[in-house]
Amino acid sequence: MRFLIVRTDIRAAADIDIAAAWAGGGRLRDETTAPEPRRQVVHAEDREAALLLARALSCVGAVRYGRQRVKVLPLDDSAPHPGGPDAGG
Repeated sequence: MRFLIVRTDIRAAADIDIAAAWAGGGRLRDETTAPEPRRQVVHAEDREAALLLARALSCVGAVRYGRQRVKVLPLDDSAPHPGGPDAGG
């Protein structure tokens, strides 16, 4: 399975927004509708390589100081890739 390793900026949230989300049981952030801005994207062919790359990206100062985060996302290999053997022609 392939993985996507993404380093993103963390969006700041006002205390009042946090309190409102907490009180209403809602979400403060929804990555499906408004993802955090990406700083760096790397692909890995297996989980071990993905975690190794994520550890390396976690050494970046902005990640260590809480201004950015590293995410490891599994990619679904069942969909044909553009230009891949299943793309045709």
